[in-house]
Amino acid sequence: MSPKSDYAGPFDPDASLASFSRQALSHLGREYLLNGHLQDRVGLPLIAKRFGGDAYVGVSIEEWMAASPIYSKRMQRALGFEGDSVETVFKNLQLEIGAPQQFMDFQFRLDSPTYGEFWLAHCGALMDVEPFGEDRVKLMCHDIEDPTFDATAAATHPFMKMRPIHRPPRSPAGRFPACRWSVFIDDDDGGTATPYEQHANLAIVAGSKIANVAIEAPAASAEPGGWLDYSGPFDPGMQLEDLSHRALVVLAQEVAVQSHLLARSFLLCVSQRENDEVARDLATSQWTGIAALTAERIRRPLGIEDDDGIEAIAKVFQLHPCFHPRSYVDFRVEITGPRSARIAIGDCPALREGDALSWFATLGVAPHPALDAIASRVNPRARCHPVEKPEGAAFAWDVVIDPNAEPQPDPQELKLARISRGAAFQFEQRRNLRS
Repeated sequence: MSPKSDYAGPFDPDASLASFSRQALSHLGREYLLNGHLQDRVGLPLIAKRFGGDAYVGVSIEEWMAASPIYSKRMQRALGFEGDSVETVFKNLQLEIGAPQQFMDFQFRLDSPTYGEFWLAHCGALMDVEPFGEDRVKLMCHDIEDPTFDATAAATHPFMKMRPIHRPPRSPAGRFPACRWSVFIDDDDGGTATPYEQHANLAIVAGSKIANVAIEAPAASAEPGGWLDYSGPFDPGMQLEDLSHRALVVLAQEVAVQSHLLARSFLLCVSQRENDEVARDLATSQWTGIAALTAERIRRPLGIEDDDGIEAIAKVFQLHPCFHPRSYVDFRVEITGPRSARIAIGDCPALREGDALSWFATLGVAPHPALDAIASRVNPRARCHPVEKPEGAAFAWDVVIDPNAEPQPDPQELKLARISRGAAFQFEQRRNLRS
């Protein structure tokens, strides 16, 4: 069967990421990258509200330092570009949630294996904070970026550095590009340089099941064309359309892993500052906000935005990145009636982390706002009702559209996500599929 170019047709209970075409997967991959990037737009305001401004900065730094080095190495292995050069760092930046293509429009110049520069043709993060004044800009572009950039670079080489050539606040106003950075290996032949020391939380996150989960890759591409991996030369203009079908299936799953790793690192910071119960509370809120926003966004590129029926709800649950990779989350969806479906999670690594540091640790016998938020983004009269002692699953919910029910209001956490311009950002197709 040919891969689906979109999901406008009937719901397919057996559909997987591999069921979709390269074009559809490139659209979905960009949405997955933006999903991981914007989950902080929900989580960090909650940190500021509960712990204050200093904690906002601290958590911003610590969560990325404890997650980015792990998922950087994972992506290198998954797409075949492991190395210790600036080229490796640049390839990582093209494929990570900290720099979703186009929203964070990185441009690159690679001079040698030990030196290169990058700048941004568009910085969605700067657009979000610049209206709030120079103090907010400095907080992001200086206080947070300095340590997190180096942690990401050091995952490739312990002496790799990222240093600003210039950066915001923009002077003169409107300066373009807003920033320019050099990336280089500083191993100092004189022996005075010291290797980067990663954050202590990195080892904790690295021991989790999500950090070590294996990705299930198709044996072969379901359609021709594209790079089998990214082991070839660095392409400064690389777009997801350049990758093969198989590579895009792998990429989407690895990006979902990135999102889970960042959430785990975020919640570890919360637990260390207070306790596991507070971590669970913030996990519920963060998951609700980003789950709702992404449920809205993934409908359009897959051609299901004009449908508010139960099949559309099932499709959104099936493809939502928070339930991927399937090797981590044993997630299933089936249609049970004209206005009902059942979603279920079986015993799986996501339920066996053994701590409070994941979104799945918040699941129980009570209704869950994140699941209701996903369903209501398709139809505001849909609700997810927990099923007691579901057969063959650890948890299950009946998703029901009740035409007589009051529409669900937008979750407060979704309003936090919508503060970012990324919530309404529209991606472009900048490159046709490569043969």
